[in-house]
Amino acid sequence: MICQTTGWGGQPVKAPGHGGASASGDPSDRLRPVTSAKRIRVTFNGSVSDVLPWRFVPQQREVKVLPGETALAFYTATNKSSDDIIGVATYSVTPAQVAPYFSKIQCFCFEEQRLNAGETVDMPVFFYIDPDFVNDPNMKGIEQVTLSYTFF
Repeated sequence: MICQTTGWGGQPVKAPGHGGASASGDPSDRLRPVTSAKRIRVTFNGSVSDVLPWRFVPQQREVKVLPGETALAFYTATNKSSDDIIGVATYSVTPAQVAPYFSKIQCFCFEEQRLNAGETVDMPVFFYIDPDFVNDPNMKGIEQVTLSYTFF
C-alpha cells in the first residue's frame, strides 16, 4: 500500500495524483494540460506469469501525452484455458522516478479480474502525468515512460 501511495519501487500512485487534491478539494483541478511542455511518450508492456494460461497484450504500443492531460489505453486479456480463472495484475512505471507523477484514474489493476473459460476482454487504464512533473528538475530530459503490467 505504501508503494501505491508514494510511488516507491516504480508503483504509480492512484489518483488524485502526486500533489493530492487541489486546494478546492477537487482532484480534477489537477487535470489541466501543460501546453508549454513537451509531449511524453508513454509505452505499454503486458505479460503473464508462467502458470497463468492467459494472453495479455496492450492494444496500442504508445500514446503521447502532455503533463496534466488524461489518456485512455486498453489491454486485451484472453483466458486460453477451459476453466474460469481469476487473475491479479501488478504494475510498474519506468523510469522509477516518474512513478510519483503517474496517476491512474481507472484501472483493471485495482481489482481481481475473473475471466471465464475462453473469454476475451478489453481492459482500460485511464491515466495522466501530474502537471508538477514539469517543475521537478529530476524529470528533466525524461521523454519516455513505460507502463508495464504482469498478470498472476
